[in-house]
Amino acid sequence: MDDQRLETNIGNLLRTGVLLSAATVFAGGVLYLARHHADRVSYHQFSAGGAIVQSFRGILQSAAHLNSEGLIQFGLLLLIATPVARVALAVVGFALERDRLYAVVSLIVLIILVLSLMRAL
Repeated sequence: MDDQRLETNIGNLLRTGVLLSAATVFAGGVLYLARHHADRVSYHQFSAGGAIVQSFRGILQSAAHLNSEGLIQFGLLLLIATPVARVALAVVGFALERDRLYAVVSLIVLIILVLSLMRAL
């Protein structure tokens, strides 16, 4: 593994993650509009999505059942996971390059990201 190959892999990972996320959110949006295009909208009272799309497990189950709100939420989770996966790939890449300093720094960043995401969930 050299620097050029690592940069190419990271670029491909970021591109794939963002495109996959955008496609998932778009599919959920199209599905939502197809199912709810005639619904009356009330702007007097805010109504958050159902409880099913407010937890990680609920989002996965909802997206698996092709629920439009679940698909949109899952696409957003993919978007959040993309930079985390990028840091994880950097840890592996730097370790394979035997660049200990960057591997350790990337590992510290990855640990901080994972802990902060676990706290948010």
